[in-house]
Amino acid sequence: MKKVFHIFKIQKEERWLALIIFALLAILNGLVIAKYNAPFTQITNDYYKNFIRHFCVSGFDPLTYWVLSDWSAAYNVYRHPLLAFYMYVPYLINMGLMKLTGYNCALYIAVIIQMFCAFYSMVFLYRIFREVIELGKWASHALTLLFFSFGYVMVSAIVPDHFVISMLLLILALYVSGRRMKNHHDFKIWQSVLYFLLTAGTSLNNGLKIFFSALFVNGKRFFRPKHLLLAVILPAGLLWGFCHWEYRTYVWPNEMARKEAKAKKEAAKKDSIQKAKQLAKEKAKKKRGPKQGTPLTKVGFMSWTDISTSRTESVVENLMGESIQLHSDYLLGDELRHRPMIVKYRYWWNYAVEGAISLLFLAGIWYGRKSKYLWLVLSYFALDMVLHIGLGFGINEVYIMTAHWIYALPIAMGFLVKNAPIRFRKYLVGIVAAIALYLIIYNGSLIVDYFS
Repeated sequence: MKKVFHIFKIQKEERWLALIIFALLAILNGLVIAKYNAPFTQITNDYYKNFIRHFCVSGFDPLTYWVLSDWSAAYNVYRHPLLAFYMYVPYLINMGLMKLTGYNCALYIAVIIQMFCAFYSMVFLYRIFREVIELGKWASHALTLLFFSFGYVMVSAIVPDHFVISMLLLILALYVSGRRMKNHHDFKIWQSVLYFLLTAGTSLNNGLKIFFSALFVNGKRFFRPKHLLLAVILPAGLLWGFCHWEYRTYVWPNEMARKEAKAKKEAAKKDSIQKAKQLAKEKAKKKRGPKQGTPLTKVGFMSWTDISTSRTESVVENLMGESIQLHSDYLLGDELRHRPMIVKYRYWWNYAVEGAISLLFLAGIWYGRKSKYLWLVLSYFALDMVLHIGLGFGINEVYIMTAHWIYALPIAMGFLVKNAPIRFRKYLVGIVAAIALYLIIYNGSLIVDYFS
């Protein structure tokens, strides 16, 4: 048990970086508390309505506030099958605090979770640079701060959604995978199952990344029948079965109750409700029409795909744009409410910074192309690119998924710094540090402006 908790101990050389990261996270989360403290600490009969009415930060949902206030399987059970259960103990703590204080403390509990996950994401990423890639301290500091400075890393660290939790779990998995690859230690079956359940339970598609880790770490031993059965097929099957049970137990009865209540209401006021419903549909079509792409099929999971939205604009303005540098126009607006799918920057230098980061990333892939570890990281990255850019899952607001993949950029740059000619390395570190400082100031000032 000591070994489990030892990994969270801050080492001596990490203390100054940890202090800086903690201070920045405290400031950013303090802004959220200042804005939402008054409406969200109220004890009400309809928490969902209260949170939805007041909360608007890009496309993020305040479902965690709701779950912490009035527990239910509120998340999409087929995308986040265990997340509501992970929040059950924090919910019980909030119930106790409500009775003691007379206030709903969901906002504060969510902030603690957010800060913990974001803080240790930075710590484990720093350790990847130091212990796995074996970079110097200054290069590791610069690359860690670069990661923190990305727009939707900063935003993910202050919103009550699952992304910051996934970010911690994925970076931790990469750190542990890197250490095991260096020490030639396999993932044991129980370890693979544990990482899979934690990661896939938070966001189902990320569970595949744990299988990638096991494949890269264990090599051919991954395909042994015992490992495939116990570490891959069995946990995946059990989790999928749990999704079905969770839906039937918690979601389906509520859906039926809502439909029944709606049917009774419609029977009482049939004509007026029909007209209002038709009008609402027409308005929704007019509002969402230009923002929704054409799916591969309108049935099942494929209904979430998009084959018509421009990939070039989405990559430039959203994937490598908004994810890294927030747009000052429609700042942190919700694409499903009033933000256009594509927003352009006002100034040329935003595109220059985006180009510089893209070039550093591509150069890092080239200089690290012989590293098995880098290809593991890129397998994580490639999965998201296939889903979001290839199939178009969530492409209309692809930037909110930033925390799932953007760690690949500084990790690849780490291989550039390590393998570039010695005379250029200090300049590369200087460029990375300068971009990180710029992005912290640029994105930080926009976030402060939004919340104040």
